[in-house]
Amino acid sequence: MNLLLLVVALGLAGAAPLEDYRVCQPHSRPWQVYLHGGGGSCSGALIDKWWIVTSFDCAPTSDRTIASLGEHDVTVEEGTEQHIHVADVIRHSPYRSPLHSLAMVRLASPARFTKYIQPIPLPSRCPKPGETCYVSGWGSTIPNQYEPPKHLKCITVPVVDDQTCMNTFSDFLFWSPGMICAGQANTDNCLSDRGSVMVCDGRLQGVDWFTNGCEDPADPSVYTKLCEYRGWISDVMDRYTPTLSTEIPKVTK
Repeated sequence: MNLLLLVVALGLAGAAPLEDYRVCQPHSRPWQVYLHGGGGSCSGALIDKWWIVTSFDCAPTSDRTIASLGEHDVTVEEGTEQHIHVADVIRHSPYRSPLHSLAMVRLASPARFTKYIQPIPLPSRCPKPGETCYVSGWGSTIPNQYEPPKHLKCITVPVVDDQTCMNTFSDFLFWSPGMICAGQANTDNCLSDRGSVMVCDGRLQGVDWFTNGCEDPADPSVYTKLCEYRGWISDVMDRYTPTLSTEIPKVTK
């Protein structure tokens, strides 16, 4: 009888593995956007009803790309989403420079804000070393292991001082004042989503640049230091935000 109970218990354990603790509380990041349909997938952060901030590496190259807002599990339709075509992409110049990794994505029609879809404020100051921040995105949180996107993941990371970060750089990486680093040994330091976003004190402070922590968990990962780009972001929004007369209808999956 005891042997039978043990077999049943082991079977149940195998059939229902524990949930990954790095999965975000559903819809706890209402600014997170899933970009897909243009030959790949990645994410960014909604900062305005028209605009998403993401990394250079994530910037869509196809007009077939769709921005899905209000997502948690990207493999099912949850009834909370809005799916909107991407209309324009503005990359920070000079393109493909080691000095910048930032892009703005304009939606073809404005997002409707709901409890599941909200913009995140831009930074009013720069993060400080030792400050606790939160990174979210779709992808693997296990170093050197691919995982297809499904649930939104969240990790907690400490901001690392610039010199400590530079000391971990490989030969092909060059330091830029537009970089900020976060994560260290003995922390969850990997989220392999191009365009994952870093939030500190309730404000958007970074987008993914180099996921060094996914190659070696002892190394901090590199993010774009968005507090240094407020002027550029505001200029893009002023120059490229359309009037409502140019709206294009939303699409469904």
